[in-house]
Amino acid sequence: MRNTLLRLLAALMCTLTVCADVTPVQDFDLTKMAGKWYIVGFATNAQWFVNHKAGMKMGTSVIVPTDGGDLDLSYANLNADGTCWRMTHLAKKTDTPGRFSFHSRIWNNENDMRIVEVVYDDYALVHTIKTKEGVSEVLNKLYSRTPESSVTLQQKFTQFSLETGVLPDNIVILPKNAECPEV
Repeated sequence: MRNTLLRLLAALMCTLTVCADVTPVQDFDLTKMAGKWYIVGFATNAQWFVNHKAGMKMGTSVIVPTDGGDLDLSYANLNADGTCWRMTHLAKKTDTPGRFSFHSRIWNNENDMRIVEVVYDDYALVHTIKTKEGVSEVLNKLYSRTPESSVTLQQKFTQFSLETGVLPDNIVILPKNAECPEV
């Protein structure tokens, strides 16, 4: 038990050290992030993901910049039964362009989100550190303007996720899925 706990703590410290070094993209342009994105890649060591990754499919995110420089984030995923799972957050800007923070009422956690790399008309790598009750987890997402992503981009996402401490089995390129109707 003690050795397992020590290994877990060492892995957590390593992950947190890596996370602290992840910086947002230079010259971030909030207005160019606006619009619809497909969530084509997902990577995290979080237990909920490990338990559910086999059933996960591509979803969408709509990003709307606010006048104050924050981001309205809306997520939608079509469930197998035809219903839609939706979630929204207001991500508040920080002193660092491309870095935002928000509290998730659904998951009751604090989120430190960074746009790490972006080609505004193509893709974005988004790195989030989620913290709940003192425990932090990394969540990386690959956003794309289309439901397709190139093999090169998928490899870039995989490499980035490995570098931020995500185990190889927990890096997934999500299968395509029909979209939720607009509300």
